[in-house]
Amino acid sequence: MPRWFNTAGPCRPDHHYMLPAMRRLPEVRRLIDQEGYFVVHAPRQVGRTTALLSLAQELTSEGRYVAALVSMEVGAAFHDDIGAAEAAILGEIPRLPGAGGTARCA
Repeated sequence: MPRWFNTAGPCRPDHHYMLPAMRRLPEVRRLIDQEGYFVVHAPRQVGRTTALLSLAQELTSEGRYVAALVSMEVGAAFHDDIGAAEAAILGEIPRLPGAGGTARCA
C-alpha cells in the first residue's frame, strides 16, 4: 500500500509521510541523556503523539533506555480536584509493561 499524509491520529512511518521524531524534537535527546525533564506542548493535530511514539521506539531500540508512555489525559476529568487527577494518573502506572499490565510501550 502506498504511503499517504495522515491527519487523524498517530502516524506510522511505514504507512504515512512524516518527519523523523528527532528532527522535530532536536533538544530532547540531550535532556534525556542528562536525565532532565521536558514538556511537549503544541496545538491539536501537529504530531505530538506521533513524535513521542517514534522517540520512544528509537530510545528503546538502542537498548540504553526502556521508554514508557504515560498519558496525563486521564486526569482531565478531575480538573477541580488535583488530588483525584494525580491519583488517576498514578493509577495508570501499574498497567505499564513490567508492572503486570497491558499499557502500550514502544
